[in-house]
Amino acid sequence: MTTASVSTPAATVATSPDAMSTGAKVLAFGTMCVGMFIALLDIQIVSASLRDIGGALSAGADETVWVQTSYLIAEIIVIPLSGWLSRVMSTRWLFAASAAGFTVTSLLCGVAWDIHSMIVFRALQGFLGGSMIPLVFTTAFAFFAGPQRVIAAATVGGLASLAPTLGPTVGGWITDHFSWHWLFFINLMPGIFVTIAVPLLVKVDRPNWSLVRGADYLGIAMMALFLGCLEYTLEEGPRWDWFDDDVILTTAWIAGVSGVAFIWRTLTYANPIVDLRALKDRNFALGCFFSFVTGIGIFATIYLTPLFLGRVRGFSALDIGLAVFSTGVFQMASIPLYAFLANRVDLRWLMMAGLAMFAVSMWFFAPITHDWGAAQLLLPQALRGMAQQFAVAPTVTLTLGSLPPERLKLASGLFNLMRNLGGAIGIAACATVLNDRGNMHFLREAEHLNIRNEAMGSVLQGLTDQFVAAGHDALDAHTAALKQLWGLAWREAQTQTFGDAFLVILVCFVVATAMVPLMRKVAAPKAPSADAH
Repeated sequence: MTTASVSTPAATVATSPDAMSTGAKVLAFGTMCVGMFIALLDIQIVSASLRDIGGALSAGADETVWVQTSYLIAEIIVIPLSGWLSRVMSTRWLFAASAAGFTVTSLLCGVAWDIHSMIVFRALQGFLGGSMIPLVFTTAFAFFAGPQRVIAAATVGGLASLAPTLGPTVGGWITDHFSWHWLFFINLMPGIFVTIAVPLLVKVDRPNWSLVRGADYLGIAMMALFLGCLEYTLEEGPRWDWFDDDVILTTAWIAGVSGVAFIWRTLTYANPIVDLRALKDRNFALGCFFSFVTGIGIFATIYLTPLFLGRVRGFSALDIGLAVFSTGVFQMASIPLYAFLANRVDLRWLMMAGLAMFAVSMWFFAPITHDWGAAQLLLPQALRGMAQQFAVAPTVTLTLGSLPPERLKLASGLFNLMRNLGGAIGIAACATVLNDRGNMHFLREAEHLNIRNEAMGSVLQGLTDQFVAAGHDALDAHTAALKQLWGLAWREAQTQTFGDAFLVILVCFVVATAMVPLMRKVAAPKAPSADAH
């Protein structure tokens, strides 16, 4: 007997989305969106407050960064597992369990007593809450058809890019007005609501526990080893000079070997955990690529902008949040325009416009200078906010809308994984650019700072005079002036590296924009069948 048994017709009818009214579907879908939003928000909510968390828990910078890294590693492992888990447990019970686990671990994070307990609780939070993200994508296609599906995809795509974008803003505001503990306590009320409401409202499918017997547990282990080591390598590699560090070299080898083994296992096993065969569908393969590129753009710019404002401008967590807030505002403002156009214009061209707009926003980011603040960032961030809506939402529809319903769950996990993987690789690449290009730009600056440079001599003399006037002797004043001049040169070198990183992202989006015409147009979806999920 195969493990892919199906529920009885009576059971299927009892849980069919067709039996629900439109209002009930909207309420159920909206409740699930709340869960997805808080899970995505927590990816970046700590990014602007790591210094406060580390200080409170008596941890150094190397340890504190794991507050974010542990969450990402755990989440990236569970996302591709979610399709199989939802077939075993059903959508509503997996979602409810995920929301409950996320809520409990959020409470534990808020009461963490040292950095080690915090890291463990954050990893559990990411693992237990990560399933909420792909389940919303598949439920949108089970609940809605036609124009309603377009609006649902626009909502899901908007939240998928908006939540991590708002993370630094929300986190900075909470830390400044309350304490870092409330970064996690704010999840409690919505988490409890989702845990209780989803089992009552969501009627999509029934559990199939027989799938547990024939599950590919070896494939699960290989995938966890591959994704966990890959995420660690990408997160820690830039800080430890990549393969010059023995641990990074080891995890890279483990990721490579286990990754090849996982792909072979998945393609040869009868009931794989992740449906890699879906990549044979051209739209799905291209959609995963576009999801990967948008992940690079969304997460890398979220990483770069707060880092620039903190490192170069010296902004506080709240100031950083306020400076990047405009991205979220313009994305939300563009949702009605996208919904209007999506039912009238080929989604491929909307996606092309979104990807191209993202490239243009990176072009406006590139000439960044050391005195940029919220006013100077407004235009490029406005373009990026609109671009995120127009790039992500049609990608969801064109990619998942081209798959038959029976393959949607397993493929959705892969699609969402690609966005997070793109973010991890984008952040790692940008961190490497900042490290390597910073030294290069500084050496170029230093070449011009010599005794023949009259402007430098004038600045140096002015700084020396200021220190002498402040009571320093001539030698100490000259030394202090040289140190300050070095700081100015390093600030300019750092600023130029941020421009380089934005140009790297620009190239990725130019390539993606050029590939959009390769996608096929997706026909208007019909109403979902009783077993569509």
